[in-house]
Amino acid sequence: MNGLPQAVLVRRGTYHDSVTLMRVSRALSELPGVHAAMVAMATELNVSILREMGFGVPEAEPGDLVIAVRARDTDAAVEEADRQLTAAPRPGETSDEQPPLTTRSAAARGPADLVLVSTPGEYAFFEALDAVEAGLNVMIFSDGVPVERERLLKERAEARDVLVMGPDCGTAVIAGAGLGFANVLAPGPVGVVAASGTGAQQVTCLLDRAGTGVSHVLGVGGRDLSAEVGGLSARRALRLLDDDPGTELIVLISKPPAPEVARAIEELPLRTPVVRALLGPGAPDLTEAAEQALGALGRPVPEWPSWPAWHGGRATPERIKGLYAGGTLSVEAAAVAGTGDFIDFGDDAYTRGRAHPMIDPALRVEALGRAGATDVVLMDVVLGHGADPDPAASLAHPIARSPATVVVALIGTEGDPQDLHRQAGAFREAGAAVFLSNAQAARHARSLL
Repeated sequence: MNGLPQAVLVRRGTYHDSVTLMRVSRALSELPGVHAAMVAMATELNVSILREMGFGVPEAEPGDLVIAVRARDTDAAVEEADRQLTAAPRPGETSDEQPPLTTRSAAARGPADLVLVSTPGEYAFFEALDAVEAGLNVMIFSDGVPVERERLLKERAEARDVLVMGPDCGTAVIAGAGLGFANVLAPGPVGVVAASGTGAQQVTCLLDRAGTGVSHVLGVGGRDLSAEVGGLSARRALRLLDDDPGTELIVLISKPPAPEVARAIEELPLRTPVVRALLGPGAPDLTEAAEQALGALGRPVPEWPSWPAWHGGRATPERIKGLYAGGTLSVEAAAVAGTGDFIDFGDDAYTRGRAHPMIDPALRVEALGRAGATDVVLMDVVLGHGADPDPAASLAHPIARSPATVVVALIGTEGDPQDLHRQAGAFREAGAAVFLSNAQAARHARSLL
């Protein structure tokens, strides 16, 4: 392909985290003379992507590392990949002290209230269980934990009187400290319990825009309100916020819950009023939930900002393609639009061995490149700590060269490090219509058909 030599090497049993591999891949791709490069764990998804890129990948296991380059000098590119991988910091390398070998031994070294687990999913359960048995609250950023283990973990947490946030809990804010993907939010009277990271980010960003801050955001994992898990963490989180003197109103956010779990939560005896944003037929969307919260606090609802596209004259759209990083945002947009094909690139199937699409845009850029002139591409861009430091740098050019009509739901606050207005301006200049409300973006996409 392209007449350049290629090299594909497999490093057996060599593990690096997905963010490190994404950075090395980007650095290689930017080298002079390199046409294509990917350094990744040999998961099924990554191997299929490499083959679509024209690389012949030998037999490999998901725990193996693959270095694939197409360049004028493949030896130099592979050498640079090895150099960068060797230079990547490892836990304990910056200290002469022996790092603790277990979660419990780490907690024993000093006072701790919360353990954050971010390991490959097959190991996350055991680390989280270690934390729970030590009497510590735990946030599990990892995905890939079987649902029966999630249930067991949360039953043990209930017995130990601690909270389990997750698995697959991407967002939490504890007394102003953001964990995982977190926007810069002012302190305020609204507490959030969320079985959805991006759902919580949408609601809290809109509240922040309206001048209303949050006390805490307690993520519980996307499956918590399923019949299999039974809302164990959501119920504990609601009780915790109900006891918090700084919380005057609670917002509960989830993708469509199991009906019996929703009823059980509704019957909880809470003193604090609760606004429910449980997406599903007849339920309010996330923007409407934020507006309900403002109304319950007696605060005015502002006009949510939007930036219309500068460029027009593209073909009349015939269908909507949703290319989403946030699962709840994708579900909401599909429901509001009422039509279209939607992909949640943050789903476990797309993140095994890869960085989350809020960090690594590669899969969405590829999908955007396949969109046609009669497509409306509806996509979310989520700002905040932990996310891509400059999403417009990766996405604006593909948007500008796409024949599709692009609509962007920009989830963020003016305090976020990416600069909300600069991002909105870059996407608008690239030809996209930009909305701070995902629901309004979906309605606009529908109106274009």
